[in-house]
Amino acid sequence: MTNKIRLGLIGASAGGTWSARSHLPAVRASQDVELTAVCTTKPESAEAARKAHGARLAFHDYRAMIASPEIDAVAIVVRVPSHYAPAKAALEAGKHVYCEWPLGRTTAEAVELAGLAKDKGLVAAIGLQARVNPALMYMKDLVDTGFTGDIMAIHIALMRDGVLSRPSNRTWQRDASLGANTLTIANGHTIDAMRFVAGDFAGLSAVVETRAKQWLDTGANIWVDVTAPDNIAISGRLANGAVVSSHVSAIPHAGSGYRMEIYGREGTLVASGEDSPQLGQVVLHGTKTGGTLAPMAAPDRFELASAGTPAGEPVNVGQMYALFARAIRGGDAARMPDFGTAVDLHRLIDGIADSSASGRAVAFS
Repeated sequence: MTNKIRLGLIGASAGGTWSARSHLPAVRASQDVELTAVCTTKPESAEAARKAHGARLAFHDYRAMIASPEIDAVAIVVRVPSHYAPAKAALEAGKHVYCEWPLGRTTAEAVELAGLAKDKGLVAAIGLQARVNPALMYMKDLVDTGFTGDIMAIHIALMRDGVLSRPSNRTWQRDASLGANTLTIANGHTIDAMRFVAGDFAGLSAVVETRAKQWLDTGANIWVDVTAPDNIAISGRLANGAVVSSHVSAIPHAGSGYRMEIYGREGTLVASGEDSPQLGQVVLHGTKTGGTLAPMAAPDRFELASAGTPAGEPVNVGQMYALFARAIRGGDAARMPDFGTAVDLHRLIDGIADSSASGRAVAFS
């Protein structure tokens, strides 16, 4: 292994995509990771991505890239239905893996990949970037050290506008079976942020609904049928006794963004942002014993991304790459969300879906 970890990124593009907006700028700024190779599905687009982002190598077959002795680790930043095959191939080839969330279309795929990573002794990071958002890391630290005292109640909301239409390259998300929808992604990241900060569910009841049963494909100017859910409401209780209410929704217009409120016997903490907590900046406010909510900036110790990482979407991804590199080098991996973290969240989402389908509460051991 060279001084920097040599990364091959599957799902690169010259611009416009999640990888181009977040992963690639974060890696370019990283002091720990080198963008050695990019991979797309066509030679022309692979070469365009290589030139745009300064990689040394370009591939249009992920198997060839994974087989290269010049690659130490693989990032998988493609559509959810395509996560499983390259993740499995990379692990079988002995490469460390950073895969975007969800880990697979199904819990079974996630369980298999987590087991393979464990058997191979490889570092396997999952892109639950809310867990490395500096404000939420600080919020967790405050809860753990007693700022709130015994947590009484938690309220979470994420309202994102734009449910009525999609560009043609995103209308595939209308199919719930493909695993990329409001239940798994927006709700998954948001409810996982709460679990990270405050603890796991003991049980819950949920409503999962598809209110927009058609989307306008803006490229083809046609309406397409939708099975993907757009409203997830959860009422539950954590293992520590706290009562939780959560509503994550894709709505037509003027979404109000993200908010997580934690109310304890000793203090209150409120995290908020314009979008999902994994995507961008979250600001934290708090108060002790009845005072006015005041801003609480995260201390520098929670800033893990390399200096020079661009603001916005690259920050939390850069935080993840810093922990990924530390874990590969044998450092403390405890703070890095891994494939085991992903399996736990997949199972929680299954429980949410089961509760809604059955009309009954579900319990977790």
